[in-house]
Amino acid sequence: MIPLQIQLLGNVFATHLRVTTMRANTVLILISICLLLGLSGSPLVEAQSQGEEDEMIRIIMLPPEAEVTGMYVDEHGRFFVNAMHPDEDQYNATIGVITGVDWNNLPDVVPELDASSKAGDVWHGIRTGYGQYQVLLQTGDTLSDGQLAGGIYSIADGQQILLSQKPDFNAFIPTNQDGTSGFLYTAWEDRPAGISQLEIQWNPNSDQWDVLGGQMLNLSTINGGWVLCFGTVSPWGSPLFSEELYFDDTEDWNNQNYRYHQGQQLLASYLGTYPNPYDYGFIVEMEDSDTNNPNLVRQYTMGRYSHENAQVMPDNKTVYLSDDGYDTVLYKFIADTPGDLTKGTLYAAKLIQDATRDSSTTGFDVEWIELASSSNAEISSWIDDYDGISTTDYVNGENSYITDQEINDWAEDRLNQDLNDDGIIGYALDDRVAFLETRKAAAAIGATDEWNKMEGVVFNPNAPEYVYLAMSNIDRAMTDGQGDIDVSDNFCGIVYRMTMVDEWSIARIDPVIIGGPYTSSAQYECDNNNLAGPDNLLVLNDGSILVGEDTRKHEYNTVWLWREYIAPVVDVDEEIQVNYLRPSATPTNLNSSWTYEYQAEVNDLAQDTTYTAIVVAKNLSSGEWSGIWWWEDIKASGEQYNLAIALNRGCYSIDTTLYEEQDLRADPTSAIVLSMNQTEIVVGDGTCLNGVYTEAILEEVMDADERVEKSESTPGFGILTAIVALSLSAIVVSRKQ
Repeated sequence: MIPLQIQLLGNVFATHLRVTTMRANTVLILISICLLLGLSGSPLVEAQSQGEEDEMIRIIMLPPEAEVTGMYVDEHGRFFVNAMHPDEDQYNATIGVITGVDWNNLPDVVPELDASSKAGDVWHGIRTGYGQYQVLLQTGDTLSDGQLAGGIYSIADGQQILLSQKPDFNAFIPTNQDGTSGFLYTAWEDRPAGISQLEIQWNPNSDQWDVLGGQMLNLSTINGGWVLCFGTVSPWGSPLFSEELYFDDTEDWNNQNYRYHQGQQLLASYLGTYPNPYDYGFIVEMEDSDTNNPNLVRQYTMGRYSHENAQVMPDNKTVYLSDDGYDTVLYKFIADTPGDLTKGTLYAAKLIQDATRDSSTTGFDVEWIELASSSNAEISSWIDDYDGISTTDYVNGENSYITDQEINDWAEDRLNQDLNDDGIIGYALDDRVAFLETRKAAAAIGATDEWNKMEGVVFNPNAPEYVYLAMSNIDRAMTDGQGDIDVSDNFCGIVYRMTMVDEWSIARIDPVIIGGPYTSSAQYECDNNNLAGPDNLLVLNDGSILVGEDTRKHEYNTVWLWREYIAPVVDVDEEIQVNYLRPSATPTNLNSSWTYEYQAEVNDLAQDTTYTAIVVAKNLSSGEWSGIWWWEDIKASGEQYNLAIALNRGCYSIDTTLYEEQDLRADPTSAIVLSMNQTEIVVGDGTCLNGVYTEAILEEVMDADERVEKSESTPGFGILTAIVALSLSAIVVSRKQ
């Protein structure tokens, strides 16, 4: 209970008006709470978390230095997952699947992998807390055609260029109705990149998959691949591979002295000629994936940048695309025709940050800026303009490709605005800038280009409320105090949840899974029992999330199962009632106070919820408050609250209101009244009329049939008891849904 001085209350809250509505009384009560908290220094205003928490369950731990990749759950609940680039002195990169579990129908309780588990517990270093991990393929295994798994072979002379330790995206494409046989495709994230095809079949006798054959696909039809990263499978069954183009300045592509040049040299060895930079950095769609000879198509229409993955929405037209790296952009593509990604319009996101900075709570509204519309055929013709350029064409200080001036001219033309203050609005002949230098083009027309290490963007049509986006590190341009994004650091990363409006359009981004805490002095800086470096994401059918790590801030990268705590929906109708309000002593002096016994009771409360009730006595004639009492820590139906109330002669309203404690603590001015009881009483031997107390008996205003003899046995009630409004029923003012 908060001690109050009645005189202070009277001075502060005297209104000299009778509050005649329940709502008005509620507002005054809430205003008074705020003022009282300020006056008394009560800790009530401090926000406190309460109740259950989200679950973060450790599912898999990988060998030292290995990154979690290739997370893919098919429609039958099979979970494929890889270990990329482990410590090569002890392990090979591994492609595998967890057997014995239907990941689309998980039980309420999922066993957690013990954090003390060591790499030596399993021979290949991959430990699971649920199900059994089966190795399907490892780097260096011999395939059916005699080539090595992970081997990248020149299309010019067939020689092996490199042996990759970087298996990434997995896509299982079934070839029969029950999904017991099919092709497992895996992207190999190197420069140049590769794609392996394994033919696998379920063996019911061994409860494992049999590998029937395999090959490294020939990517010559698309001039090879560049860093094929994460991916998804489209609603029409086509795997979508992502070229992660970590190459921000195309002008250095043919600069032999550039620090980032070895990939181009290897790609030249692969092709037999120097590569065109605009051939790479796109989404690659695989057609006819249920055959031995799939067809690959680069979808130029979705832009050229550091693709992490593309997520096609249920309309088969809208696609969300994440951009890995630093100072990056979130994109949306809308195809002209459902199921056909070869023609459409590309958009970039513009963010409007909340008026806060805490990265764990700060969200963003989203607007979409149109870049341009085009087709694969048109963009391909633009790309051809840069064929044949090699290192011999490089001149220091010059640019063999699209220049920053061309990007500025296109943006000025697009906006009809002089952006560089040279007094001239530039002009562009076409929209090639939007599709070949997409990130720079988006920034030039006002899109937000401050994301840091943007990773997977994922959605599940069986849990269609949200799209999820991983950010492995909140740092750099996101925290520098400039631009559209300015939040606090989180070096352990955040998973964001994105809310859509009509036509599958994202309109809001909020943090939902928060990594850390972070300790800079620790050997492994992020807390071992929580997320660090989120990368691959998967949304399961029940809406829970699988999160794969890529971090050096944990000793072992981990796959987590995140389950959001959702309070059970209970049909409750909380009630607070006054059991009695009766005089306990009759004063002998007119100036003495009358003492009343008061008892309130609560019923129909929700489980696992704590409540607070507030009792207020108010003089209806003067408008002054005569007392306020707090009944806190209410947890169970049937609890009762007893109180002795001392009042001078007059007309009073005794108001009793019930709140959720957490709601009241968070913001007393907007706290929702769950139940309310209002009782009006006459204290003394007089009468009340319109809130005015008098000792006189106003017989002239009474009809003869309404006269009542004065009661001698009930002190405190006047002869006109008919006008005393004594209501013991709870009135629900508003109800939290």
